[in-house]
Amino acid sequence: MTEFKKIGITTRIVNAQGYEEKRDALSQDWIKLLDNEYMIPILIPNNLSDLTRFLEINEIQGIILSGGDNIGDDIERDQTETEIIEFGINKKIPIFGVCRGMQVINNFFEGKITTISDNSHVGKNHEVTILNEKIIDFIKNDKISVNSYHRNIIKQDDIGKSLKIFALDNNDKTVEGFFHETLPIMGVMWHPERTQDENSEIVIKFLLKNI
Repeated sequence: MTEFKKIGITTRIVNAQGYEEKRDALSQDWIKLLDNEYMIPILIPNNLSDLTRFLEINEIQGIILSGGDNIGDDIERDQTETEIIEFGINKKIPIFGVCRGMQVINNFFEGKITTISDNSHVGKNHEVTILNEKIIDFIKNDKISVNSYHRNIIKQDDIGKSLKIFALDNNDKTVEGFFHETLPIMGVMWHPERTQDENSEIVIKFLLKNI
């Protein structure tokens, strides 16, 4: 029998049209992708009074910091995701950051984010080069095509402490993927949930392998 993994995943904060209220939201693409990989998504709210208790009661086995919005857009989400990273490190739970999630991890480890004014990373597929031998062995390739939906980039010199680059954009050599030297933490700048192809499955399987 297949063992299902409980994966906590962060949500973005949206204003509901026609209602004077904020809502936590997550693309259904994530649900489909995780379900296909035998993972049970546990959506994490942004305004819990005791986030640690929520994560412990739900017996979270892995954490995904999802994309959407910029750091600083909503203090509740910023604080929630910082606390989640601290919880994951404390409990040695694997953490996987996607786009904004990767940027949050980089900031947590004292790295920097640069915002660009052009659309070179918006709505365009591009090729990235994989630098890490273990990941190359796992995915059977040193180059993959990925999507891109961001104006925030991470330059190689702005990588956070103890984070190691494993993927670079072929065009501008900005960081597209990293992992922590000693902790089970990994991040990518593309969205595996939005393009559910072989590359998406490879990334999720690599995460699953570490849970």
